[in-house]
Amino acid sequence: MGDETFMRFSLDAVTPEHDAPDPAKVIAGDPRFTTWNMETADDGKTFSGIWESTPGKWHMTYEEWEYCHILSGISIITPDGGTPQTVRAGDAFVLRRGFSGTWETVETTRKEYVIRL
Repeated sequence: MGDETFMRFSLDAVTPEHDAPDPAKVIAGDPRFTTWNMETADDGKTFSGIWESTPGKWHMTYEEWEYCHILSGISIITPDGGTPQTVRAGDAFVLRRGFSGTWETVETTRKEYVIRL
């Protein structure tokens, strides 16, 4: 096996994508997203990269499974009818299929992610 089986995440190697949540789902602020999609697995259903959000709050519903590792910032994730979960640098968690709730970026947050459709 050679170098083709090992890949470092490097923001310099990828052109970032800029986006925002659906305006109808925004609850507060004007959150803006930057995503560096680093890898799409051969199956076309698994993705990994780095995502960043500026402050704001929006409602979200997950149809996918996602592993997250917070690199910087502070966010509060609240399942509908559930307990708010504050996440910050060093925290890792999974959002499972069917999650519905809010993401509030309190302080610009950057995370590494792995998504499985």
